[in-house]
Amino acid sequence: MNKQKLELVWVGKEKRARLEPRILIEDPAKSYHAAKRVSNDDIFDNMLIHGDNLLALKALEQEYAGKVKCIYIDPPYNTGNAFEHYDDGLEHSIWLSLMRERLEILRRLLSEDGILFVQIDDTEQAYLKVLLDEIFGRQNFCGQFVWEKKKKPSFLNANMGIITEYILSYSPIRQKSPPFIGGMTTEDKKYPLNNAGNSLQILKFPAGSVSFTNIEDGIILPQDMSEGNIKTKLLDKLVIKNKKNENDFRLEGEWRYSQRKLNEIIDAKEPLIISKIPFRPNHIKSGGESKKIKNLLTVAHFNMSTYEDSNKETIDLFGTEKAFDYPKPEKLINTLLSAVTVPGDLVLDSFLGSGTTAAVAHKMGRRWIGIELGDHCDTHCAPRLKKVIDGEDQGGITKSANWQGGGGFRYYNLAPSLIKFDEWGNPVINKQFDEHMLVRALCKIEGFDFNPSPDTYWKQGKSTETDFIYITTQHLTAQMLTKLNDDVGQKNSLLICCGSFDGNAERYGNLTIKKIPKAILKKCEWNHDDYSLEIKNLPFAEPTPPQPAPAKKSFKKQKNDKDQLDLFGENK
Repeated sequence: MNKQKLELVWVGKEKRARLEPRILIEDPAKSYHAAKRVSNDDIFDNMLIHGDNLLALKALEQEYAGKVKCIYIDPPYNTGNAFEHYDDGLEHSIWLSLMRERLEILRRLLSEDGILFVQIDDTEQAYLKVLLDEIFGRQNFCGQFVWEKKKKPSFLNANMGIITEYILSYSPIRQKSPPFIGGMTTEDKKYPLNNAGNSLQILKFPAGSVSFTNIEDGIILPQDMSEGNIKTKLLDKLVIKNKKNENDFRLEGEWRYSQRKLNEIIDAKEPLIISKIPFRPNHIKSGGESKKIKNLLTVAHFNMSTYEDSNKETIDLFGTEKAFDYPKPEKLINTLLSAVTVPGDLVLDSFLGSGTTAAVAHKMGRRWIGIELGDHCDTHCAPRLKKVIDGEDQGGITKSANWQGGGGFRYYNLAPSLIKFDEWGNPVINKQFDEHMLVRALCKIEGFDFNPSPDTYWKQGKSTETDFIYITTQHLTAQMLTKLNDDVGQKNSLLICCGSFDGNAERYGNLTIKKIPKAILKKCEWNHDDYSLEIKNLPFAEPTPPQPAPAKKSFKKQKNDKDQLDLFGENK
């Protein structure tokens, strides 16, 4: 009997973007660092990337695969009215396609014990959950947070007052993911061993392991000590001397701990006390311990911030009545990062928006990568992060994190497409690429690590200790190739990407020779710079007169419209 796979199916699912692995180019004029080091823990190599987030993620993949500890994303909710900066309200299948492409790369970027958080509302939550199950594996679902986004619902809510959003969490390998920490218990907190409703089991207490604080020395005979809904039986005669049990004894009850856990507590010499008859043993955790976070991120449970709070934060930062649509409060991001990361861990947000994730990660001493396409990368993200670095941002978590400023970030742009087409439709190398950029780009496209040797000119990159790549726009003669073949030797292999060459490439056993750009045309979709949602006018820009709404396309026409099906592509 064949087992049928349960999966989410949508129109255009099999249509995949062929991404060009772009290189990142730093813009030193926009990079920013504190004037001086504030502490030894200052981090200066954070990354703010301006560009399409799908291409940017692809650019990061080779170097950062398996290295990111926490990813938080807050993608467009596909509601049509929730996110002014993006053309938010796509046909469901298009939204699923654009999310699938990004989530697959994000999974590869996560470390084995890393955590992905994806924030969403009711519109696509169910579909997103099934999509994530398919990409990560249903067994790697860690849980779902419910965030109280506002104290009062909008009057526009038709059927019910909606005041929550959801944050789905996944790990590449759940067994290796950490517990989500919600804080520490109070030192010397008392933990009862009894837990009504648990299955009955017998615990053995070795001699001298229990302190009897309010019970006189003497002998206590076996007896039933059950009372109310608490079931406890003393199974052995107990001798108490100097407030300690002189002999081993057993108790039957509904216990919170196993015998193994009890033994660990005893070995750690943590206090066990019984203060009265009937016996109700308690464990004293002397140093406090971490406690798992609750999945209700509400005002009542965590004194959690809402959109009302985050709107005030951004107004204080940017000094304008409407600085950004639906910014996330710093306390929300702080709670999530605190749950799964420690200082020095790498955090990524590929829908950076107003820059909250990067700002919070910076204040918490985490390394970070933020990606944003629109002009607000320059008008919102960069200015906000400069304030954080200079110690001028006094809002959000600044006081609770004791943030004093420091560190910095490097500002990157995506390099343009390597291949352009001339007026005759012939593929040519983009003139914006210098020799250094060309080598880096070809290394990334061909899957080699860019690692030029200072001693050997043809060792510009490598995939293994014996496999190298050499890139040149020159014409290589047969004599040059023979010399290269001799230099490479029989133990190594060399991929050559060149402008042109003489002779038969097959005669050189340890050389593979390709022409640029013809050899790489089938690898990617060239000269495609934008897979993102359409960026609209920003709040800081002068408003433009409203345009008449375009006629709606039928679903049938969408299905055959290439531009409409481009992931995050502009509707034309």
